[in-house]
Order: sequence, then C-alpha cells, then structure tokens
Amino acid sequence: MLLPRIFDANLFDDFMSGFSFPDISKELYGSHASHVMKTDVKETDNGYEVFIDLPGFKKDEVTAKLENGYLTIEAAKGLDRDEQEQDTGKYIRRERYAGVMSRSFYVGDIQQSDIHAKFEDGILKLTMPKEQPKQLEAQKLIAIEG
Repeated sequence: MLLPRIFDANLFDDFMSGFSFPDISKELYGSHASHVMKTDVKETDNGYEVFIDLPGFKKDEVTAKLENGYLTIEAAKGLDRDEQEQDTGKYIRRERYAGVMSRSFYVGDIQQSDIHAKFEDGILKLTMPKEQPKQLEAQKLIAIEG
C-alpha cells in the first residue's frame, strides 16, 4: 500500500512512531537539513554576489572560510542547556535541533581579502570578484638541429 508523502516525510510518521521524541543529537532540522541552506548566486560585471538563507541563526553561529579555492559556509546551532535544566515542564514535541550544516563552493584562485561578507535578517551576503584568467606564456620555440 502506498502512503502519501509530504515534504519527503511520511504523512503518518507522528502517529506511527509511538510518540517518540527526537534526540538532541539529531541532525539540524531533521531530514530536511539538506534543503535549508538555500543559495542564490548572481553574476555582476565585476564579480559574483551569493545570498544564503540562514533563518534562525545569529551572526556568531555562522562562519565562512576560504581554503584551496573552495569557499565553505558553516552554520552551527546548539540548544541552550540551561533552558532545559530550569524548565520544569515536559515537552510534548521538539522540532528545534542542535547540529551543524555546511556548504562549499569552488570560487577559484581568489584571495580571502577580496571576499566581503554581511549577515543581516537571516541572510548571508557574500561579494567576491571573478577569478582573473591566467596569462598564457608566449610560445617559446625550441631550435631544432639538423
């Protein structure tokens, strides 16, 4: 029997799971984590603008690093342990998870100082120049004897 699926999850998961609750160590945003870091890339005359949606994250939870021509954006979120210890109630459902997600882009041979980042309203905006084409050396002819 085929069961309806909504957003890549079984419609009856909540009813069939015996009301089990997710672990704190569960992947950030559950099975939908791969769909969360939505990215738009716009080409301009001088370079590229990259817009990455990171709703619910603070600036200090997001890092960007450039290594070997790859720009990697990482967002890490943890649940506040003090809030859990002080809370005397019992959770019926928890959908906020702790975890890390990242995404990498090949940007070529550009310098870290050329990349400018701004985080505002849950959107990370990166501005970077286009990779300059490498200058080809002039052909050097080799003398052939004979």
